[in-house]
Amino acid sequence: MVSVGRLPLDEQLAAFTTALTRNEVLTEVIERTAALQLPDWYLTAGCLFQTVWNVATGRAPTSGIKDYDIFYFDAGDLSWEAEDRVIKAAEETFAGLAADVEIRNEARVHLWYEKKFGVACAPYSSTEAAIDSFAATTCCLGVRREPDGRWRVYAPHGLSDVFNLVLRPNPVLAPREVYETKAARWQELWPELTVLDWPE
Repeated sequence: MVSVGRLPLDEQLAAFTTALTRNEVLTEVIERTAALQLPDWYLTAGCLFQTVWNVATGRAPTSGIKDYDIFYFDAGDLSWEAEDRVIKAAEETFAGLAADVEIRNEARVHLWYEKKFGVACAPYSSTEAAIDSFAATTCCLGVRREPDGRWRVYAPHGLSDVFNLVLRPNPVLAPREVYETKAARWQELWPELTVLDWPE
């Protein structure tokens, strides 16, 4: 049997969205986020590829998933107060959901990133640009459902590594320590994972 990671891209995409629908928490997060009508939003990062890893390895779809990250992009108001209003609205929207949901305006990341991670971050031009800068290429994913029900999937590095349980470094912004810390935690939860070394 051919592994999903070796299938044509359209078939990988179909398998990807099918796997995501197995995670009922994830689909509920997508549905509730759409109601917030945020600009240029995506559900992104761990909850996506970890759902696929769980489905691929026969685990419960939500197993090991720490939180659900939502990125949006609003450069019209870079104040903390504007982002905080969205965060508070999201708290109401996700009330009663058995999951931690984190929501952030990616237009503001450059204002706090260096203090948190020790390296400067140039302002992003879009949500997609923010997704591009994750510490691993495997993490560079974003999805949402369009009003007509179609999946919008952003996957600049494709989906093969996701299906093949390969974690590949993406040394464009995040420090090496961030990648290695995440990789160690994920490999404990998914020992089938192949972790590629950070380039010297």
